[in-house]
Amino acid sequence: MTSVALPQNAPSIASDAARPAPIQLRTRYDARAKVTGAAKYAAEFKTPTDVAYAYIVQSTISSGRLTSIDQAAAEKSSGVLAVITPFNAPKLPAASPQPPARRHVTVLQERDVFYNGQPIAVVVARSLPEAMQAASLLHIHYQQTPTKLKFKDRLGEARPPKSPGREPATQTRGDLAAAMAKGTVTVEQTYTTPYQHHNPMEPHATLAWWEGDKLTVHDSTQYIAGDRVTIARTLGIPADNVHLECPYTGGGFGCKGSTWSHVILAAMAAKVVQKPVKLALDRPQMWGPVGGRPTTVQRINLAATQDGKITGVEHNVIVHTSVMEDFLEPSADQTRMLYASEACETSHKMVDMNLGVATFMRAPGESTGTAALETAMDELAVALKMDPVQLRLVNYAEKDLGSDKPWSSKHLRACYEQAAARFGWSKRNPQPSAMREGNKLIGWGMATATYPANRSAAQALVRILPNGHAFVACGSQELGTGTYTIMAQTAGDTLGIDPAFVEAKLGDSTLPKAPVSGGSQSAASIGPAIEAAAMQVKLKVAQLAISDPKSPLHGAAVADISSRGGKLFLSSAPGKLESYADILSRNGGQPVEAMGSAEPGEEQTALSTHSFGAVFAEVAVDRDTLMVEVRRIVATYDIGTLMNNTTGINQLEGGIVWGVSFALHEESHLDDTYGRYVNANLAEYHIPVNADIGKLDVTVLNIPDTKFNPLGARGIGEIGITGTAAAVGNAIFHATGKRVRDFPITLDKLLNA
Repeated sequence: MTSVALPQNAPSIASDAARPAPIQLRTRYDARAKVTGAAKYAAEFKTPTDVAYAYIVQSTISSGRLTSIDQAAAEKSSGVLAVITPFNAPKLPAASPQPPARRHVTVLQERDVFYNGQPIAVVVARSLPEAMQAASLLHIHYQQTPTKLKFKDRLGEARPPKSPGREPATQTRGDLAAAMAKGTVTVEQTYTTPYQHHNPMEPHATLAWWEGDKLTVHDSTQYIAGDRVTIARTLGIPADNVHLECPYTGGGFGCKGSTWSHVILAAMAAKVVQKPVKLALDRPQMWGPVGGRPTTVQRINLAATQDGKITGVEHNVIVHTSVMEDFLEPSADQTRMLYASEACETSHKMVDMNLGVATFMRAPGESTGTAALETAMDELAVALKMDPVQLRLVNYAEKDLGSDKPWSSKHLRACYEQAAARFGWSKRNPQPSAMREGNKLIGWGMATATYPANRSAAQALVRILPNGHAFVACGSQELGTGTYTIMAQTAGDTLGIDPAFVEAKLGDSTLPKAPVSGGSQSAASIGPAIEAAAMQVKLKVAQLAISDPKSPLHGAAVADISSRGGKLFLSSAPGKLESYADILSRNGGQPVEAMGSAEPGEEQTALSTHSFGAVFAEVAVDRDTLMVEVRRIVATYDIGTLMNNTTGINQLEGGIVWGVSFALHEESHLDDTYGRYVNANLAEYHIPVNADIGKLDVTVLNIPDTKFNPLGARGIGEIGITGTAAAVGNAIFHATGKRVRDFPITLDKLLNA
């Protein structure tokens, strides 16, 4: 590499503000690889020697202790290489994982059984069918103990979380009793949301092998850096001895943000059999051992004056949690900041259950919380005989009252106005069941969407190559959200190189560190780091040109140099220009690279950073059968800068589809006697198909939030699901006059409402 010494406090190349609008990649960076099958996922990589297959054996009780496992028949079965149980598994050091991937994993170090479906043995064989056949030959004996199930029967046992999260579990602002007494119109209702489970197209999968004391792991993950650290700590080996790769993740939605038991078990099995081991969960194993969304019971109490001004808000949440570890679905968090009121009180409590540890699931907290809060707001609008949009405008929060901080940026009013206009909201007849088309009852509903804007420290490397192309690398993850595209675009835009000529690399623990792809923070975190690296490498090349008597830029001031079309030029004399390739050719012909880093500043504590949106839904409900058809959804979002139109709108549309699923379809059914989910398959875990989704009309305001980060971009992976379930539910009420407060809103509930 060509090394150029930069003086301290080196001046910057021409201001970013002078750059033209970023050139967007019209197709996804990784589109060809995915369409042609060149994109490799965790279970598809080649191994140095023949691979063995591992199969997890799960408990069939929900509480108790293993007393014995007779594995003689299994060990004699065809192709079996090892049967690993708590009675013979290698002992691991006691080392807890680090947040945000902190999870209690059961890796055959204990005989206690905490939930039905817990990993209690691993069979390793030459092929997967042989491993599964041998697993069926194990004779397992338990000593059962009383279980903690039946969530709704045990709400009286709810307790506060044992340890505080990022936000306090309980928060009070103002005198709630006095504020509620001022209200002349009140709504007090209970809303419930079900158990839900992630079902990405690619189930969890891990491929692991050892070479001496070095471990190579291909894992389907949302957190390269965290996965590596957790594996090392759990196995008791240096992190430098773990090389983790994941260039593509086939969907995650939160469940792959943590390191679960199967990852450690694959590495353990590879050590035992001294061969590469592949461990891929089958679809039913996605229920239990790898988390899910907790069920919630939410009581909301709203009080308002006759003009619609909310005086007091109370939102109390009870969720289930595992007996192994607390995990809180903070469903009341948005209630603390979304609307203005004199007083607000929110609380979260949990009920211990013999279930696997729950985890992040797309928009954890805000998805379930907005489903309840935005339904309650609609009920308040009905009670007040006020338009639902007007009610929200009357109570528009000019600052975050929950934290008493100003917004970094907020344009929610514009979202209401634009989405309502495109939807045709002004034509809505407010009377339920008044809008009809033949035998169809037409309903129009709306809700507010919101999700926090998060950002973490990140690093990136950018390299300019001798041919004038560029390379950008960051240890982030590609979940299908468009990270490759954003990386290439950001580097190319900063360098003035067409993004089509930028190679992007991610998904490798040897690359510069990036945060978890969760909390809608990847683009907002790695983008500024990439921009910083690109600015530094551009400055290095500019210094080469300035010092080169043969360059048209010789002797120029750094501040006068800009970039465009793969060339550096003088802002004051655009005709004086030279390509990156020519500059490097005369100066050693070697690549030039730079590292960049970025992290949140004082805005993280001084400002409240959130994204917002307005969601409008139209449904048609058959008057006789009450079958619901979602005809269209119109939404406008305030998410800062839209980094890429194709990937960004795709994420928002995907979130809306999930919101429809939340509203009408999605639910895991728990057997309260045995503690096993009875619909653990894609045939009976209902999600929408194309025919269930009508027209989606999604736009963004595209107003940069430069107080949040230099790119002005906030994350968009999760906001799309928020508000959507309530908008659909509110539309169903408008169509039928029937209010269902227990999600999902299924046909039986409508018939009985």
